[in-house]
Amino acid sequence: MLYRSLFPRDPFAELDRLQRELQQAFDLSPSIRGLTRGFPAMNVGGTPRSVEIYAFVPGVDPNALDVQIEKGVLTLSGERKPEEVPEKATVHIDERFAGRFRRVVSLPDDIDANNVTARYRDGVLHISVARKEAAQPRRIAIQ
Repeated sequence: MLYRSLFPRDPFAELDRLQRELQQAFDLSPSIRGLTRGFPAMNVGGTPRSVEIYAFVPGVDPNALDVQIEKGVLTLSGERKPEEVPEKATVHIDERFAGRFRRVVSLPDDIDANNVTARYRDGVLHISVARKEAAQPRRIAIQ
């Protein structure tokens, strides 16, 4: 268990902590949710009929999100506004991401970029991209 004092007294310990945080910012770092790769966290999967993308963006206004598909690449971008801190308050730990973000997902060749739906509910953006009809599995009758 890593113990971190809210009021560090050892400047070398504080420098060591800062160095670890900088290193984690540039590397994939393990966390309770596995390997963190950026904000927002995403799940990407597929069915025979569609590609399903779930982006976890709690606290982000759906109007601040931009989803685009161009040349088989889905781009999700937006901005999460920072929380306002009362004037005389002191922040000791601030782990919630705030600022602009952008995630890019390469899509398979058989998607239909004209048949996309996006829904936002309870902090989860669900994007469903249909596959082309020609790519749909179908049963062939044997004669």
